[in-house]
Amino acid sequence: MPFYGYGFYFDPTYILVIIGAVICLAASARVKLTFRKYNRVRSMSGMTGAQAAERILRAAGIHDVSIEHVSGDLTDHYDPRRKVLRLSDSTYGSASVAAVGVAAHECGHAIQHQKSYAPLTIRGAIVPVANFGSAAAWPLIIIGMFISSNTGTLLIDIGIICFSLAVMFQLVTLPVEFNASRRAVRILGETGILDSQELRSTRKVLGAAALTYVAGAAAAILQLLRLVLLFGGRNDD
Repeated sequence: MPFYGYGFYFDPTYILVIIGAVICLAASARVKLTFRKYNRVRSMSGMTGAQAAERILRAAGIHDVSIEHVSGDLTDHYDPRRKVLRLSDSTYGSASVAAVGVAAHECGHAIQHQKSYAPLTIRGAIVPVANFGSAAAWPLIIIGMFISSNTGTLLIDIGIICFSLAVMFQLVTLPVEFNASRRAVRILGETGILDSQELRSTRKVLGAAALTYVAGAAAAILQLLRLVLLFGGRNDD
């Protein structure tokens, strides 16, 4: 069965998928290398990631967020539903400038939550539809490809819309992450947890981490573009 003119032969739009994958791999490699480099640099304060997080939260007047240790490397995250800040093996007990910076970044999310930061609120609101869209998009598109009727066309259209919801989530995530990093650097400087030279190192770590979100969004946009190129003109066939 031909797939709207492409059949089972080489699909030139796969180049978009390859570009997206390369971008994501490069960003992931960079953040790992940058974190590994500055994870060997001990902060002058000697505070661990957990200790720095505790101090930052208290300085911000946040007393209802707990700090927990979670397994893995760079699996740090803030859970707004349970108000829990989870720090990974490479962050929780480490006194490096990289670990302190990552911990401060997650505290930035907790502060965003406390202040009802609009992009964070929007991201939280669209999580259910984004998850549904991500899970439903490809099954709908694949089923639609095998139905030679208006029903198949409709299913593909719905699948593309569902995928667009997942892309929208990626885009809304960008200002949330960049803002959390800016808050982290500012707070670390104001509290004196890191000095000016250490802050420069931390900016490099957080900057590399931010690029992974940019890469993820770029890859999602390229995938969406591919879907539009593949199926956008099918109604003219």
